[in-house]
Amino acid sequence: MSIAAAGQITNMNSVMLNLPHTSKIRLAVAGGWLTIWMDSPKNKNAIDDAMCADLLAVLAAVRDDRSIRGITLRGKNGVFCSGGDLKSFNAMQAPGVTHADVAKMNRGIGDVFIALNETPQVVICLVEGAAIAGGLGMMCCGDVIIAAQDAKFSLTETMLGIPPAQIAPFVVARVGLPTARRIMLTGARFTGIEAKEYGLVDDLGADVTELEDIEASIKRGVLKCGPGAIAATKHLILSSRDKSGSVMMDHAADVFADCMLSEEGIEGIASFVEKRKPNWSPK
Repeated sequence: MSIAAAGQITNMNSVMLNLPHTSKIRLAVAGGWLTIWMDSPKNKNAIDDAMCADLLAVLAAVRDDRSIRGITLRGKNGVFCSGGDLKSFNAMQAPGVTHADVAKMNRGIGDVFIALNETPQVVICLVEGAAIAGGLGMMCCGDVIIAAQDAKFSLTETMLGIPPAQIAPFVVARVGLPTARRIMLTGARFTGIEAKEYGLVDDLGADVTELEDIEASIKRGVLKCGPGAIAATKHLILSSRDKSGSVMMDHAADVFADCMLSEEGIEGIASFVEKRKPNWSPK
C-alpha cells in the first residue's frame, strides 16, 4: 500500500500502524516490510532539515515495532540521494551564522545516519541513479546495499572545500581505511560496478526489475528469521565496535539467554523439534 503522506495505515497482515505525516519522504508497507521513498525532486532528494526530521520521525515510530520486519530505503525520480542540500549550506555562511550553528546543522545529519545504522530491523538500501556525498554516506548505514550497475557514486565534499564529516565513520566501517582514504581524499567518481569492487555495494542489477528481484530474495530470507533475533543480532554486531574479549562474550551470553527464554525463542526451538515453520515465517 502506497501513501503520499503517512498517517494510520494498514499493512498486508492487517496490523495497524501509526506513522508520522511526512513532507519529503513517501511510505509504503506491505507484508510487514516498510519502504521509505525519498521524494524531493527539486533538489534530487538532497538531505535537508525537513528530510532529516521525516526520517528520524519514521525510524523512531517503527524502532520497537516487530510487525515491521525490515526497511528498504530508496529514492524516487530516478535518483537515490544527491547529498546535503547545498542551498542550505550556502545559507549557513551568511553573516551572523556562528560556528555553533553550523556544527549543530552538520550534527543533525549525523543523527539520521546513527538512527538508520542502529535501527533494529534489517535495512536494505536500493540505489538507482546516484548516491553522492551524504547520499553515499546514508547508503553505508544500510545492512544490505543493492545498486544499479550504472549508478553514479562520489564523495565530492573536499572539492567544495569541506570534509565528509558525518559520513566518514560509516564509509570507513563499510570499506575499511585504505579504500575510504582513496575515495574520500581523491574526489573519486565511480559506477556501481566499481562500487561493488570497493566493497560499498553487495549486489548489482542491470535494471529496476533485477534490483527488485534481488530485494525480494533478501526479503524472503529475512522473513524466515525471528524479528527479535534479528534485532538482537544487529545489536551484537554493533556492540562489537566498543566491546571485546570477555566483556563482549559476557554481553553476548546475556543477550542469548534473553532470546532463548523469550516467547520467540521458545517458539523457534519448538518449531524445529516439531518439524514445522515458526509462527513468524510466511506460510
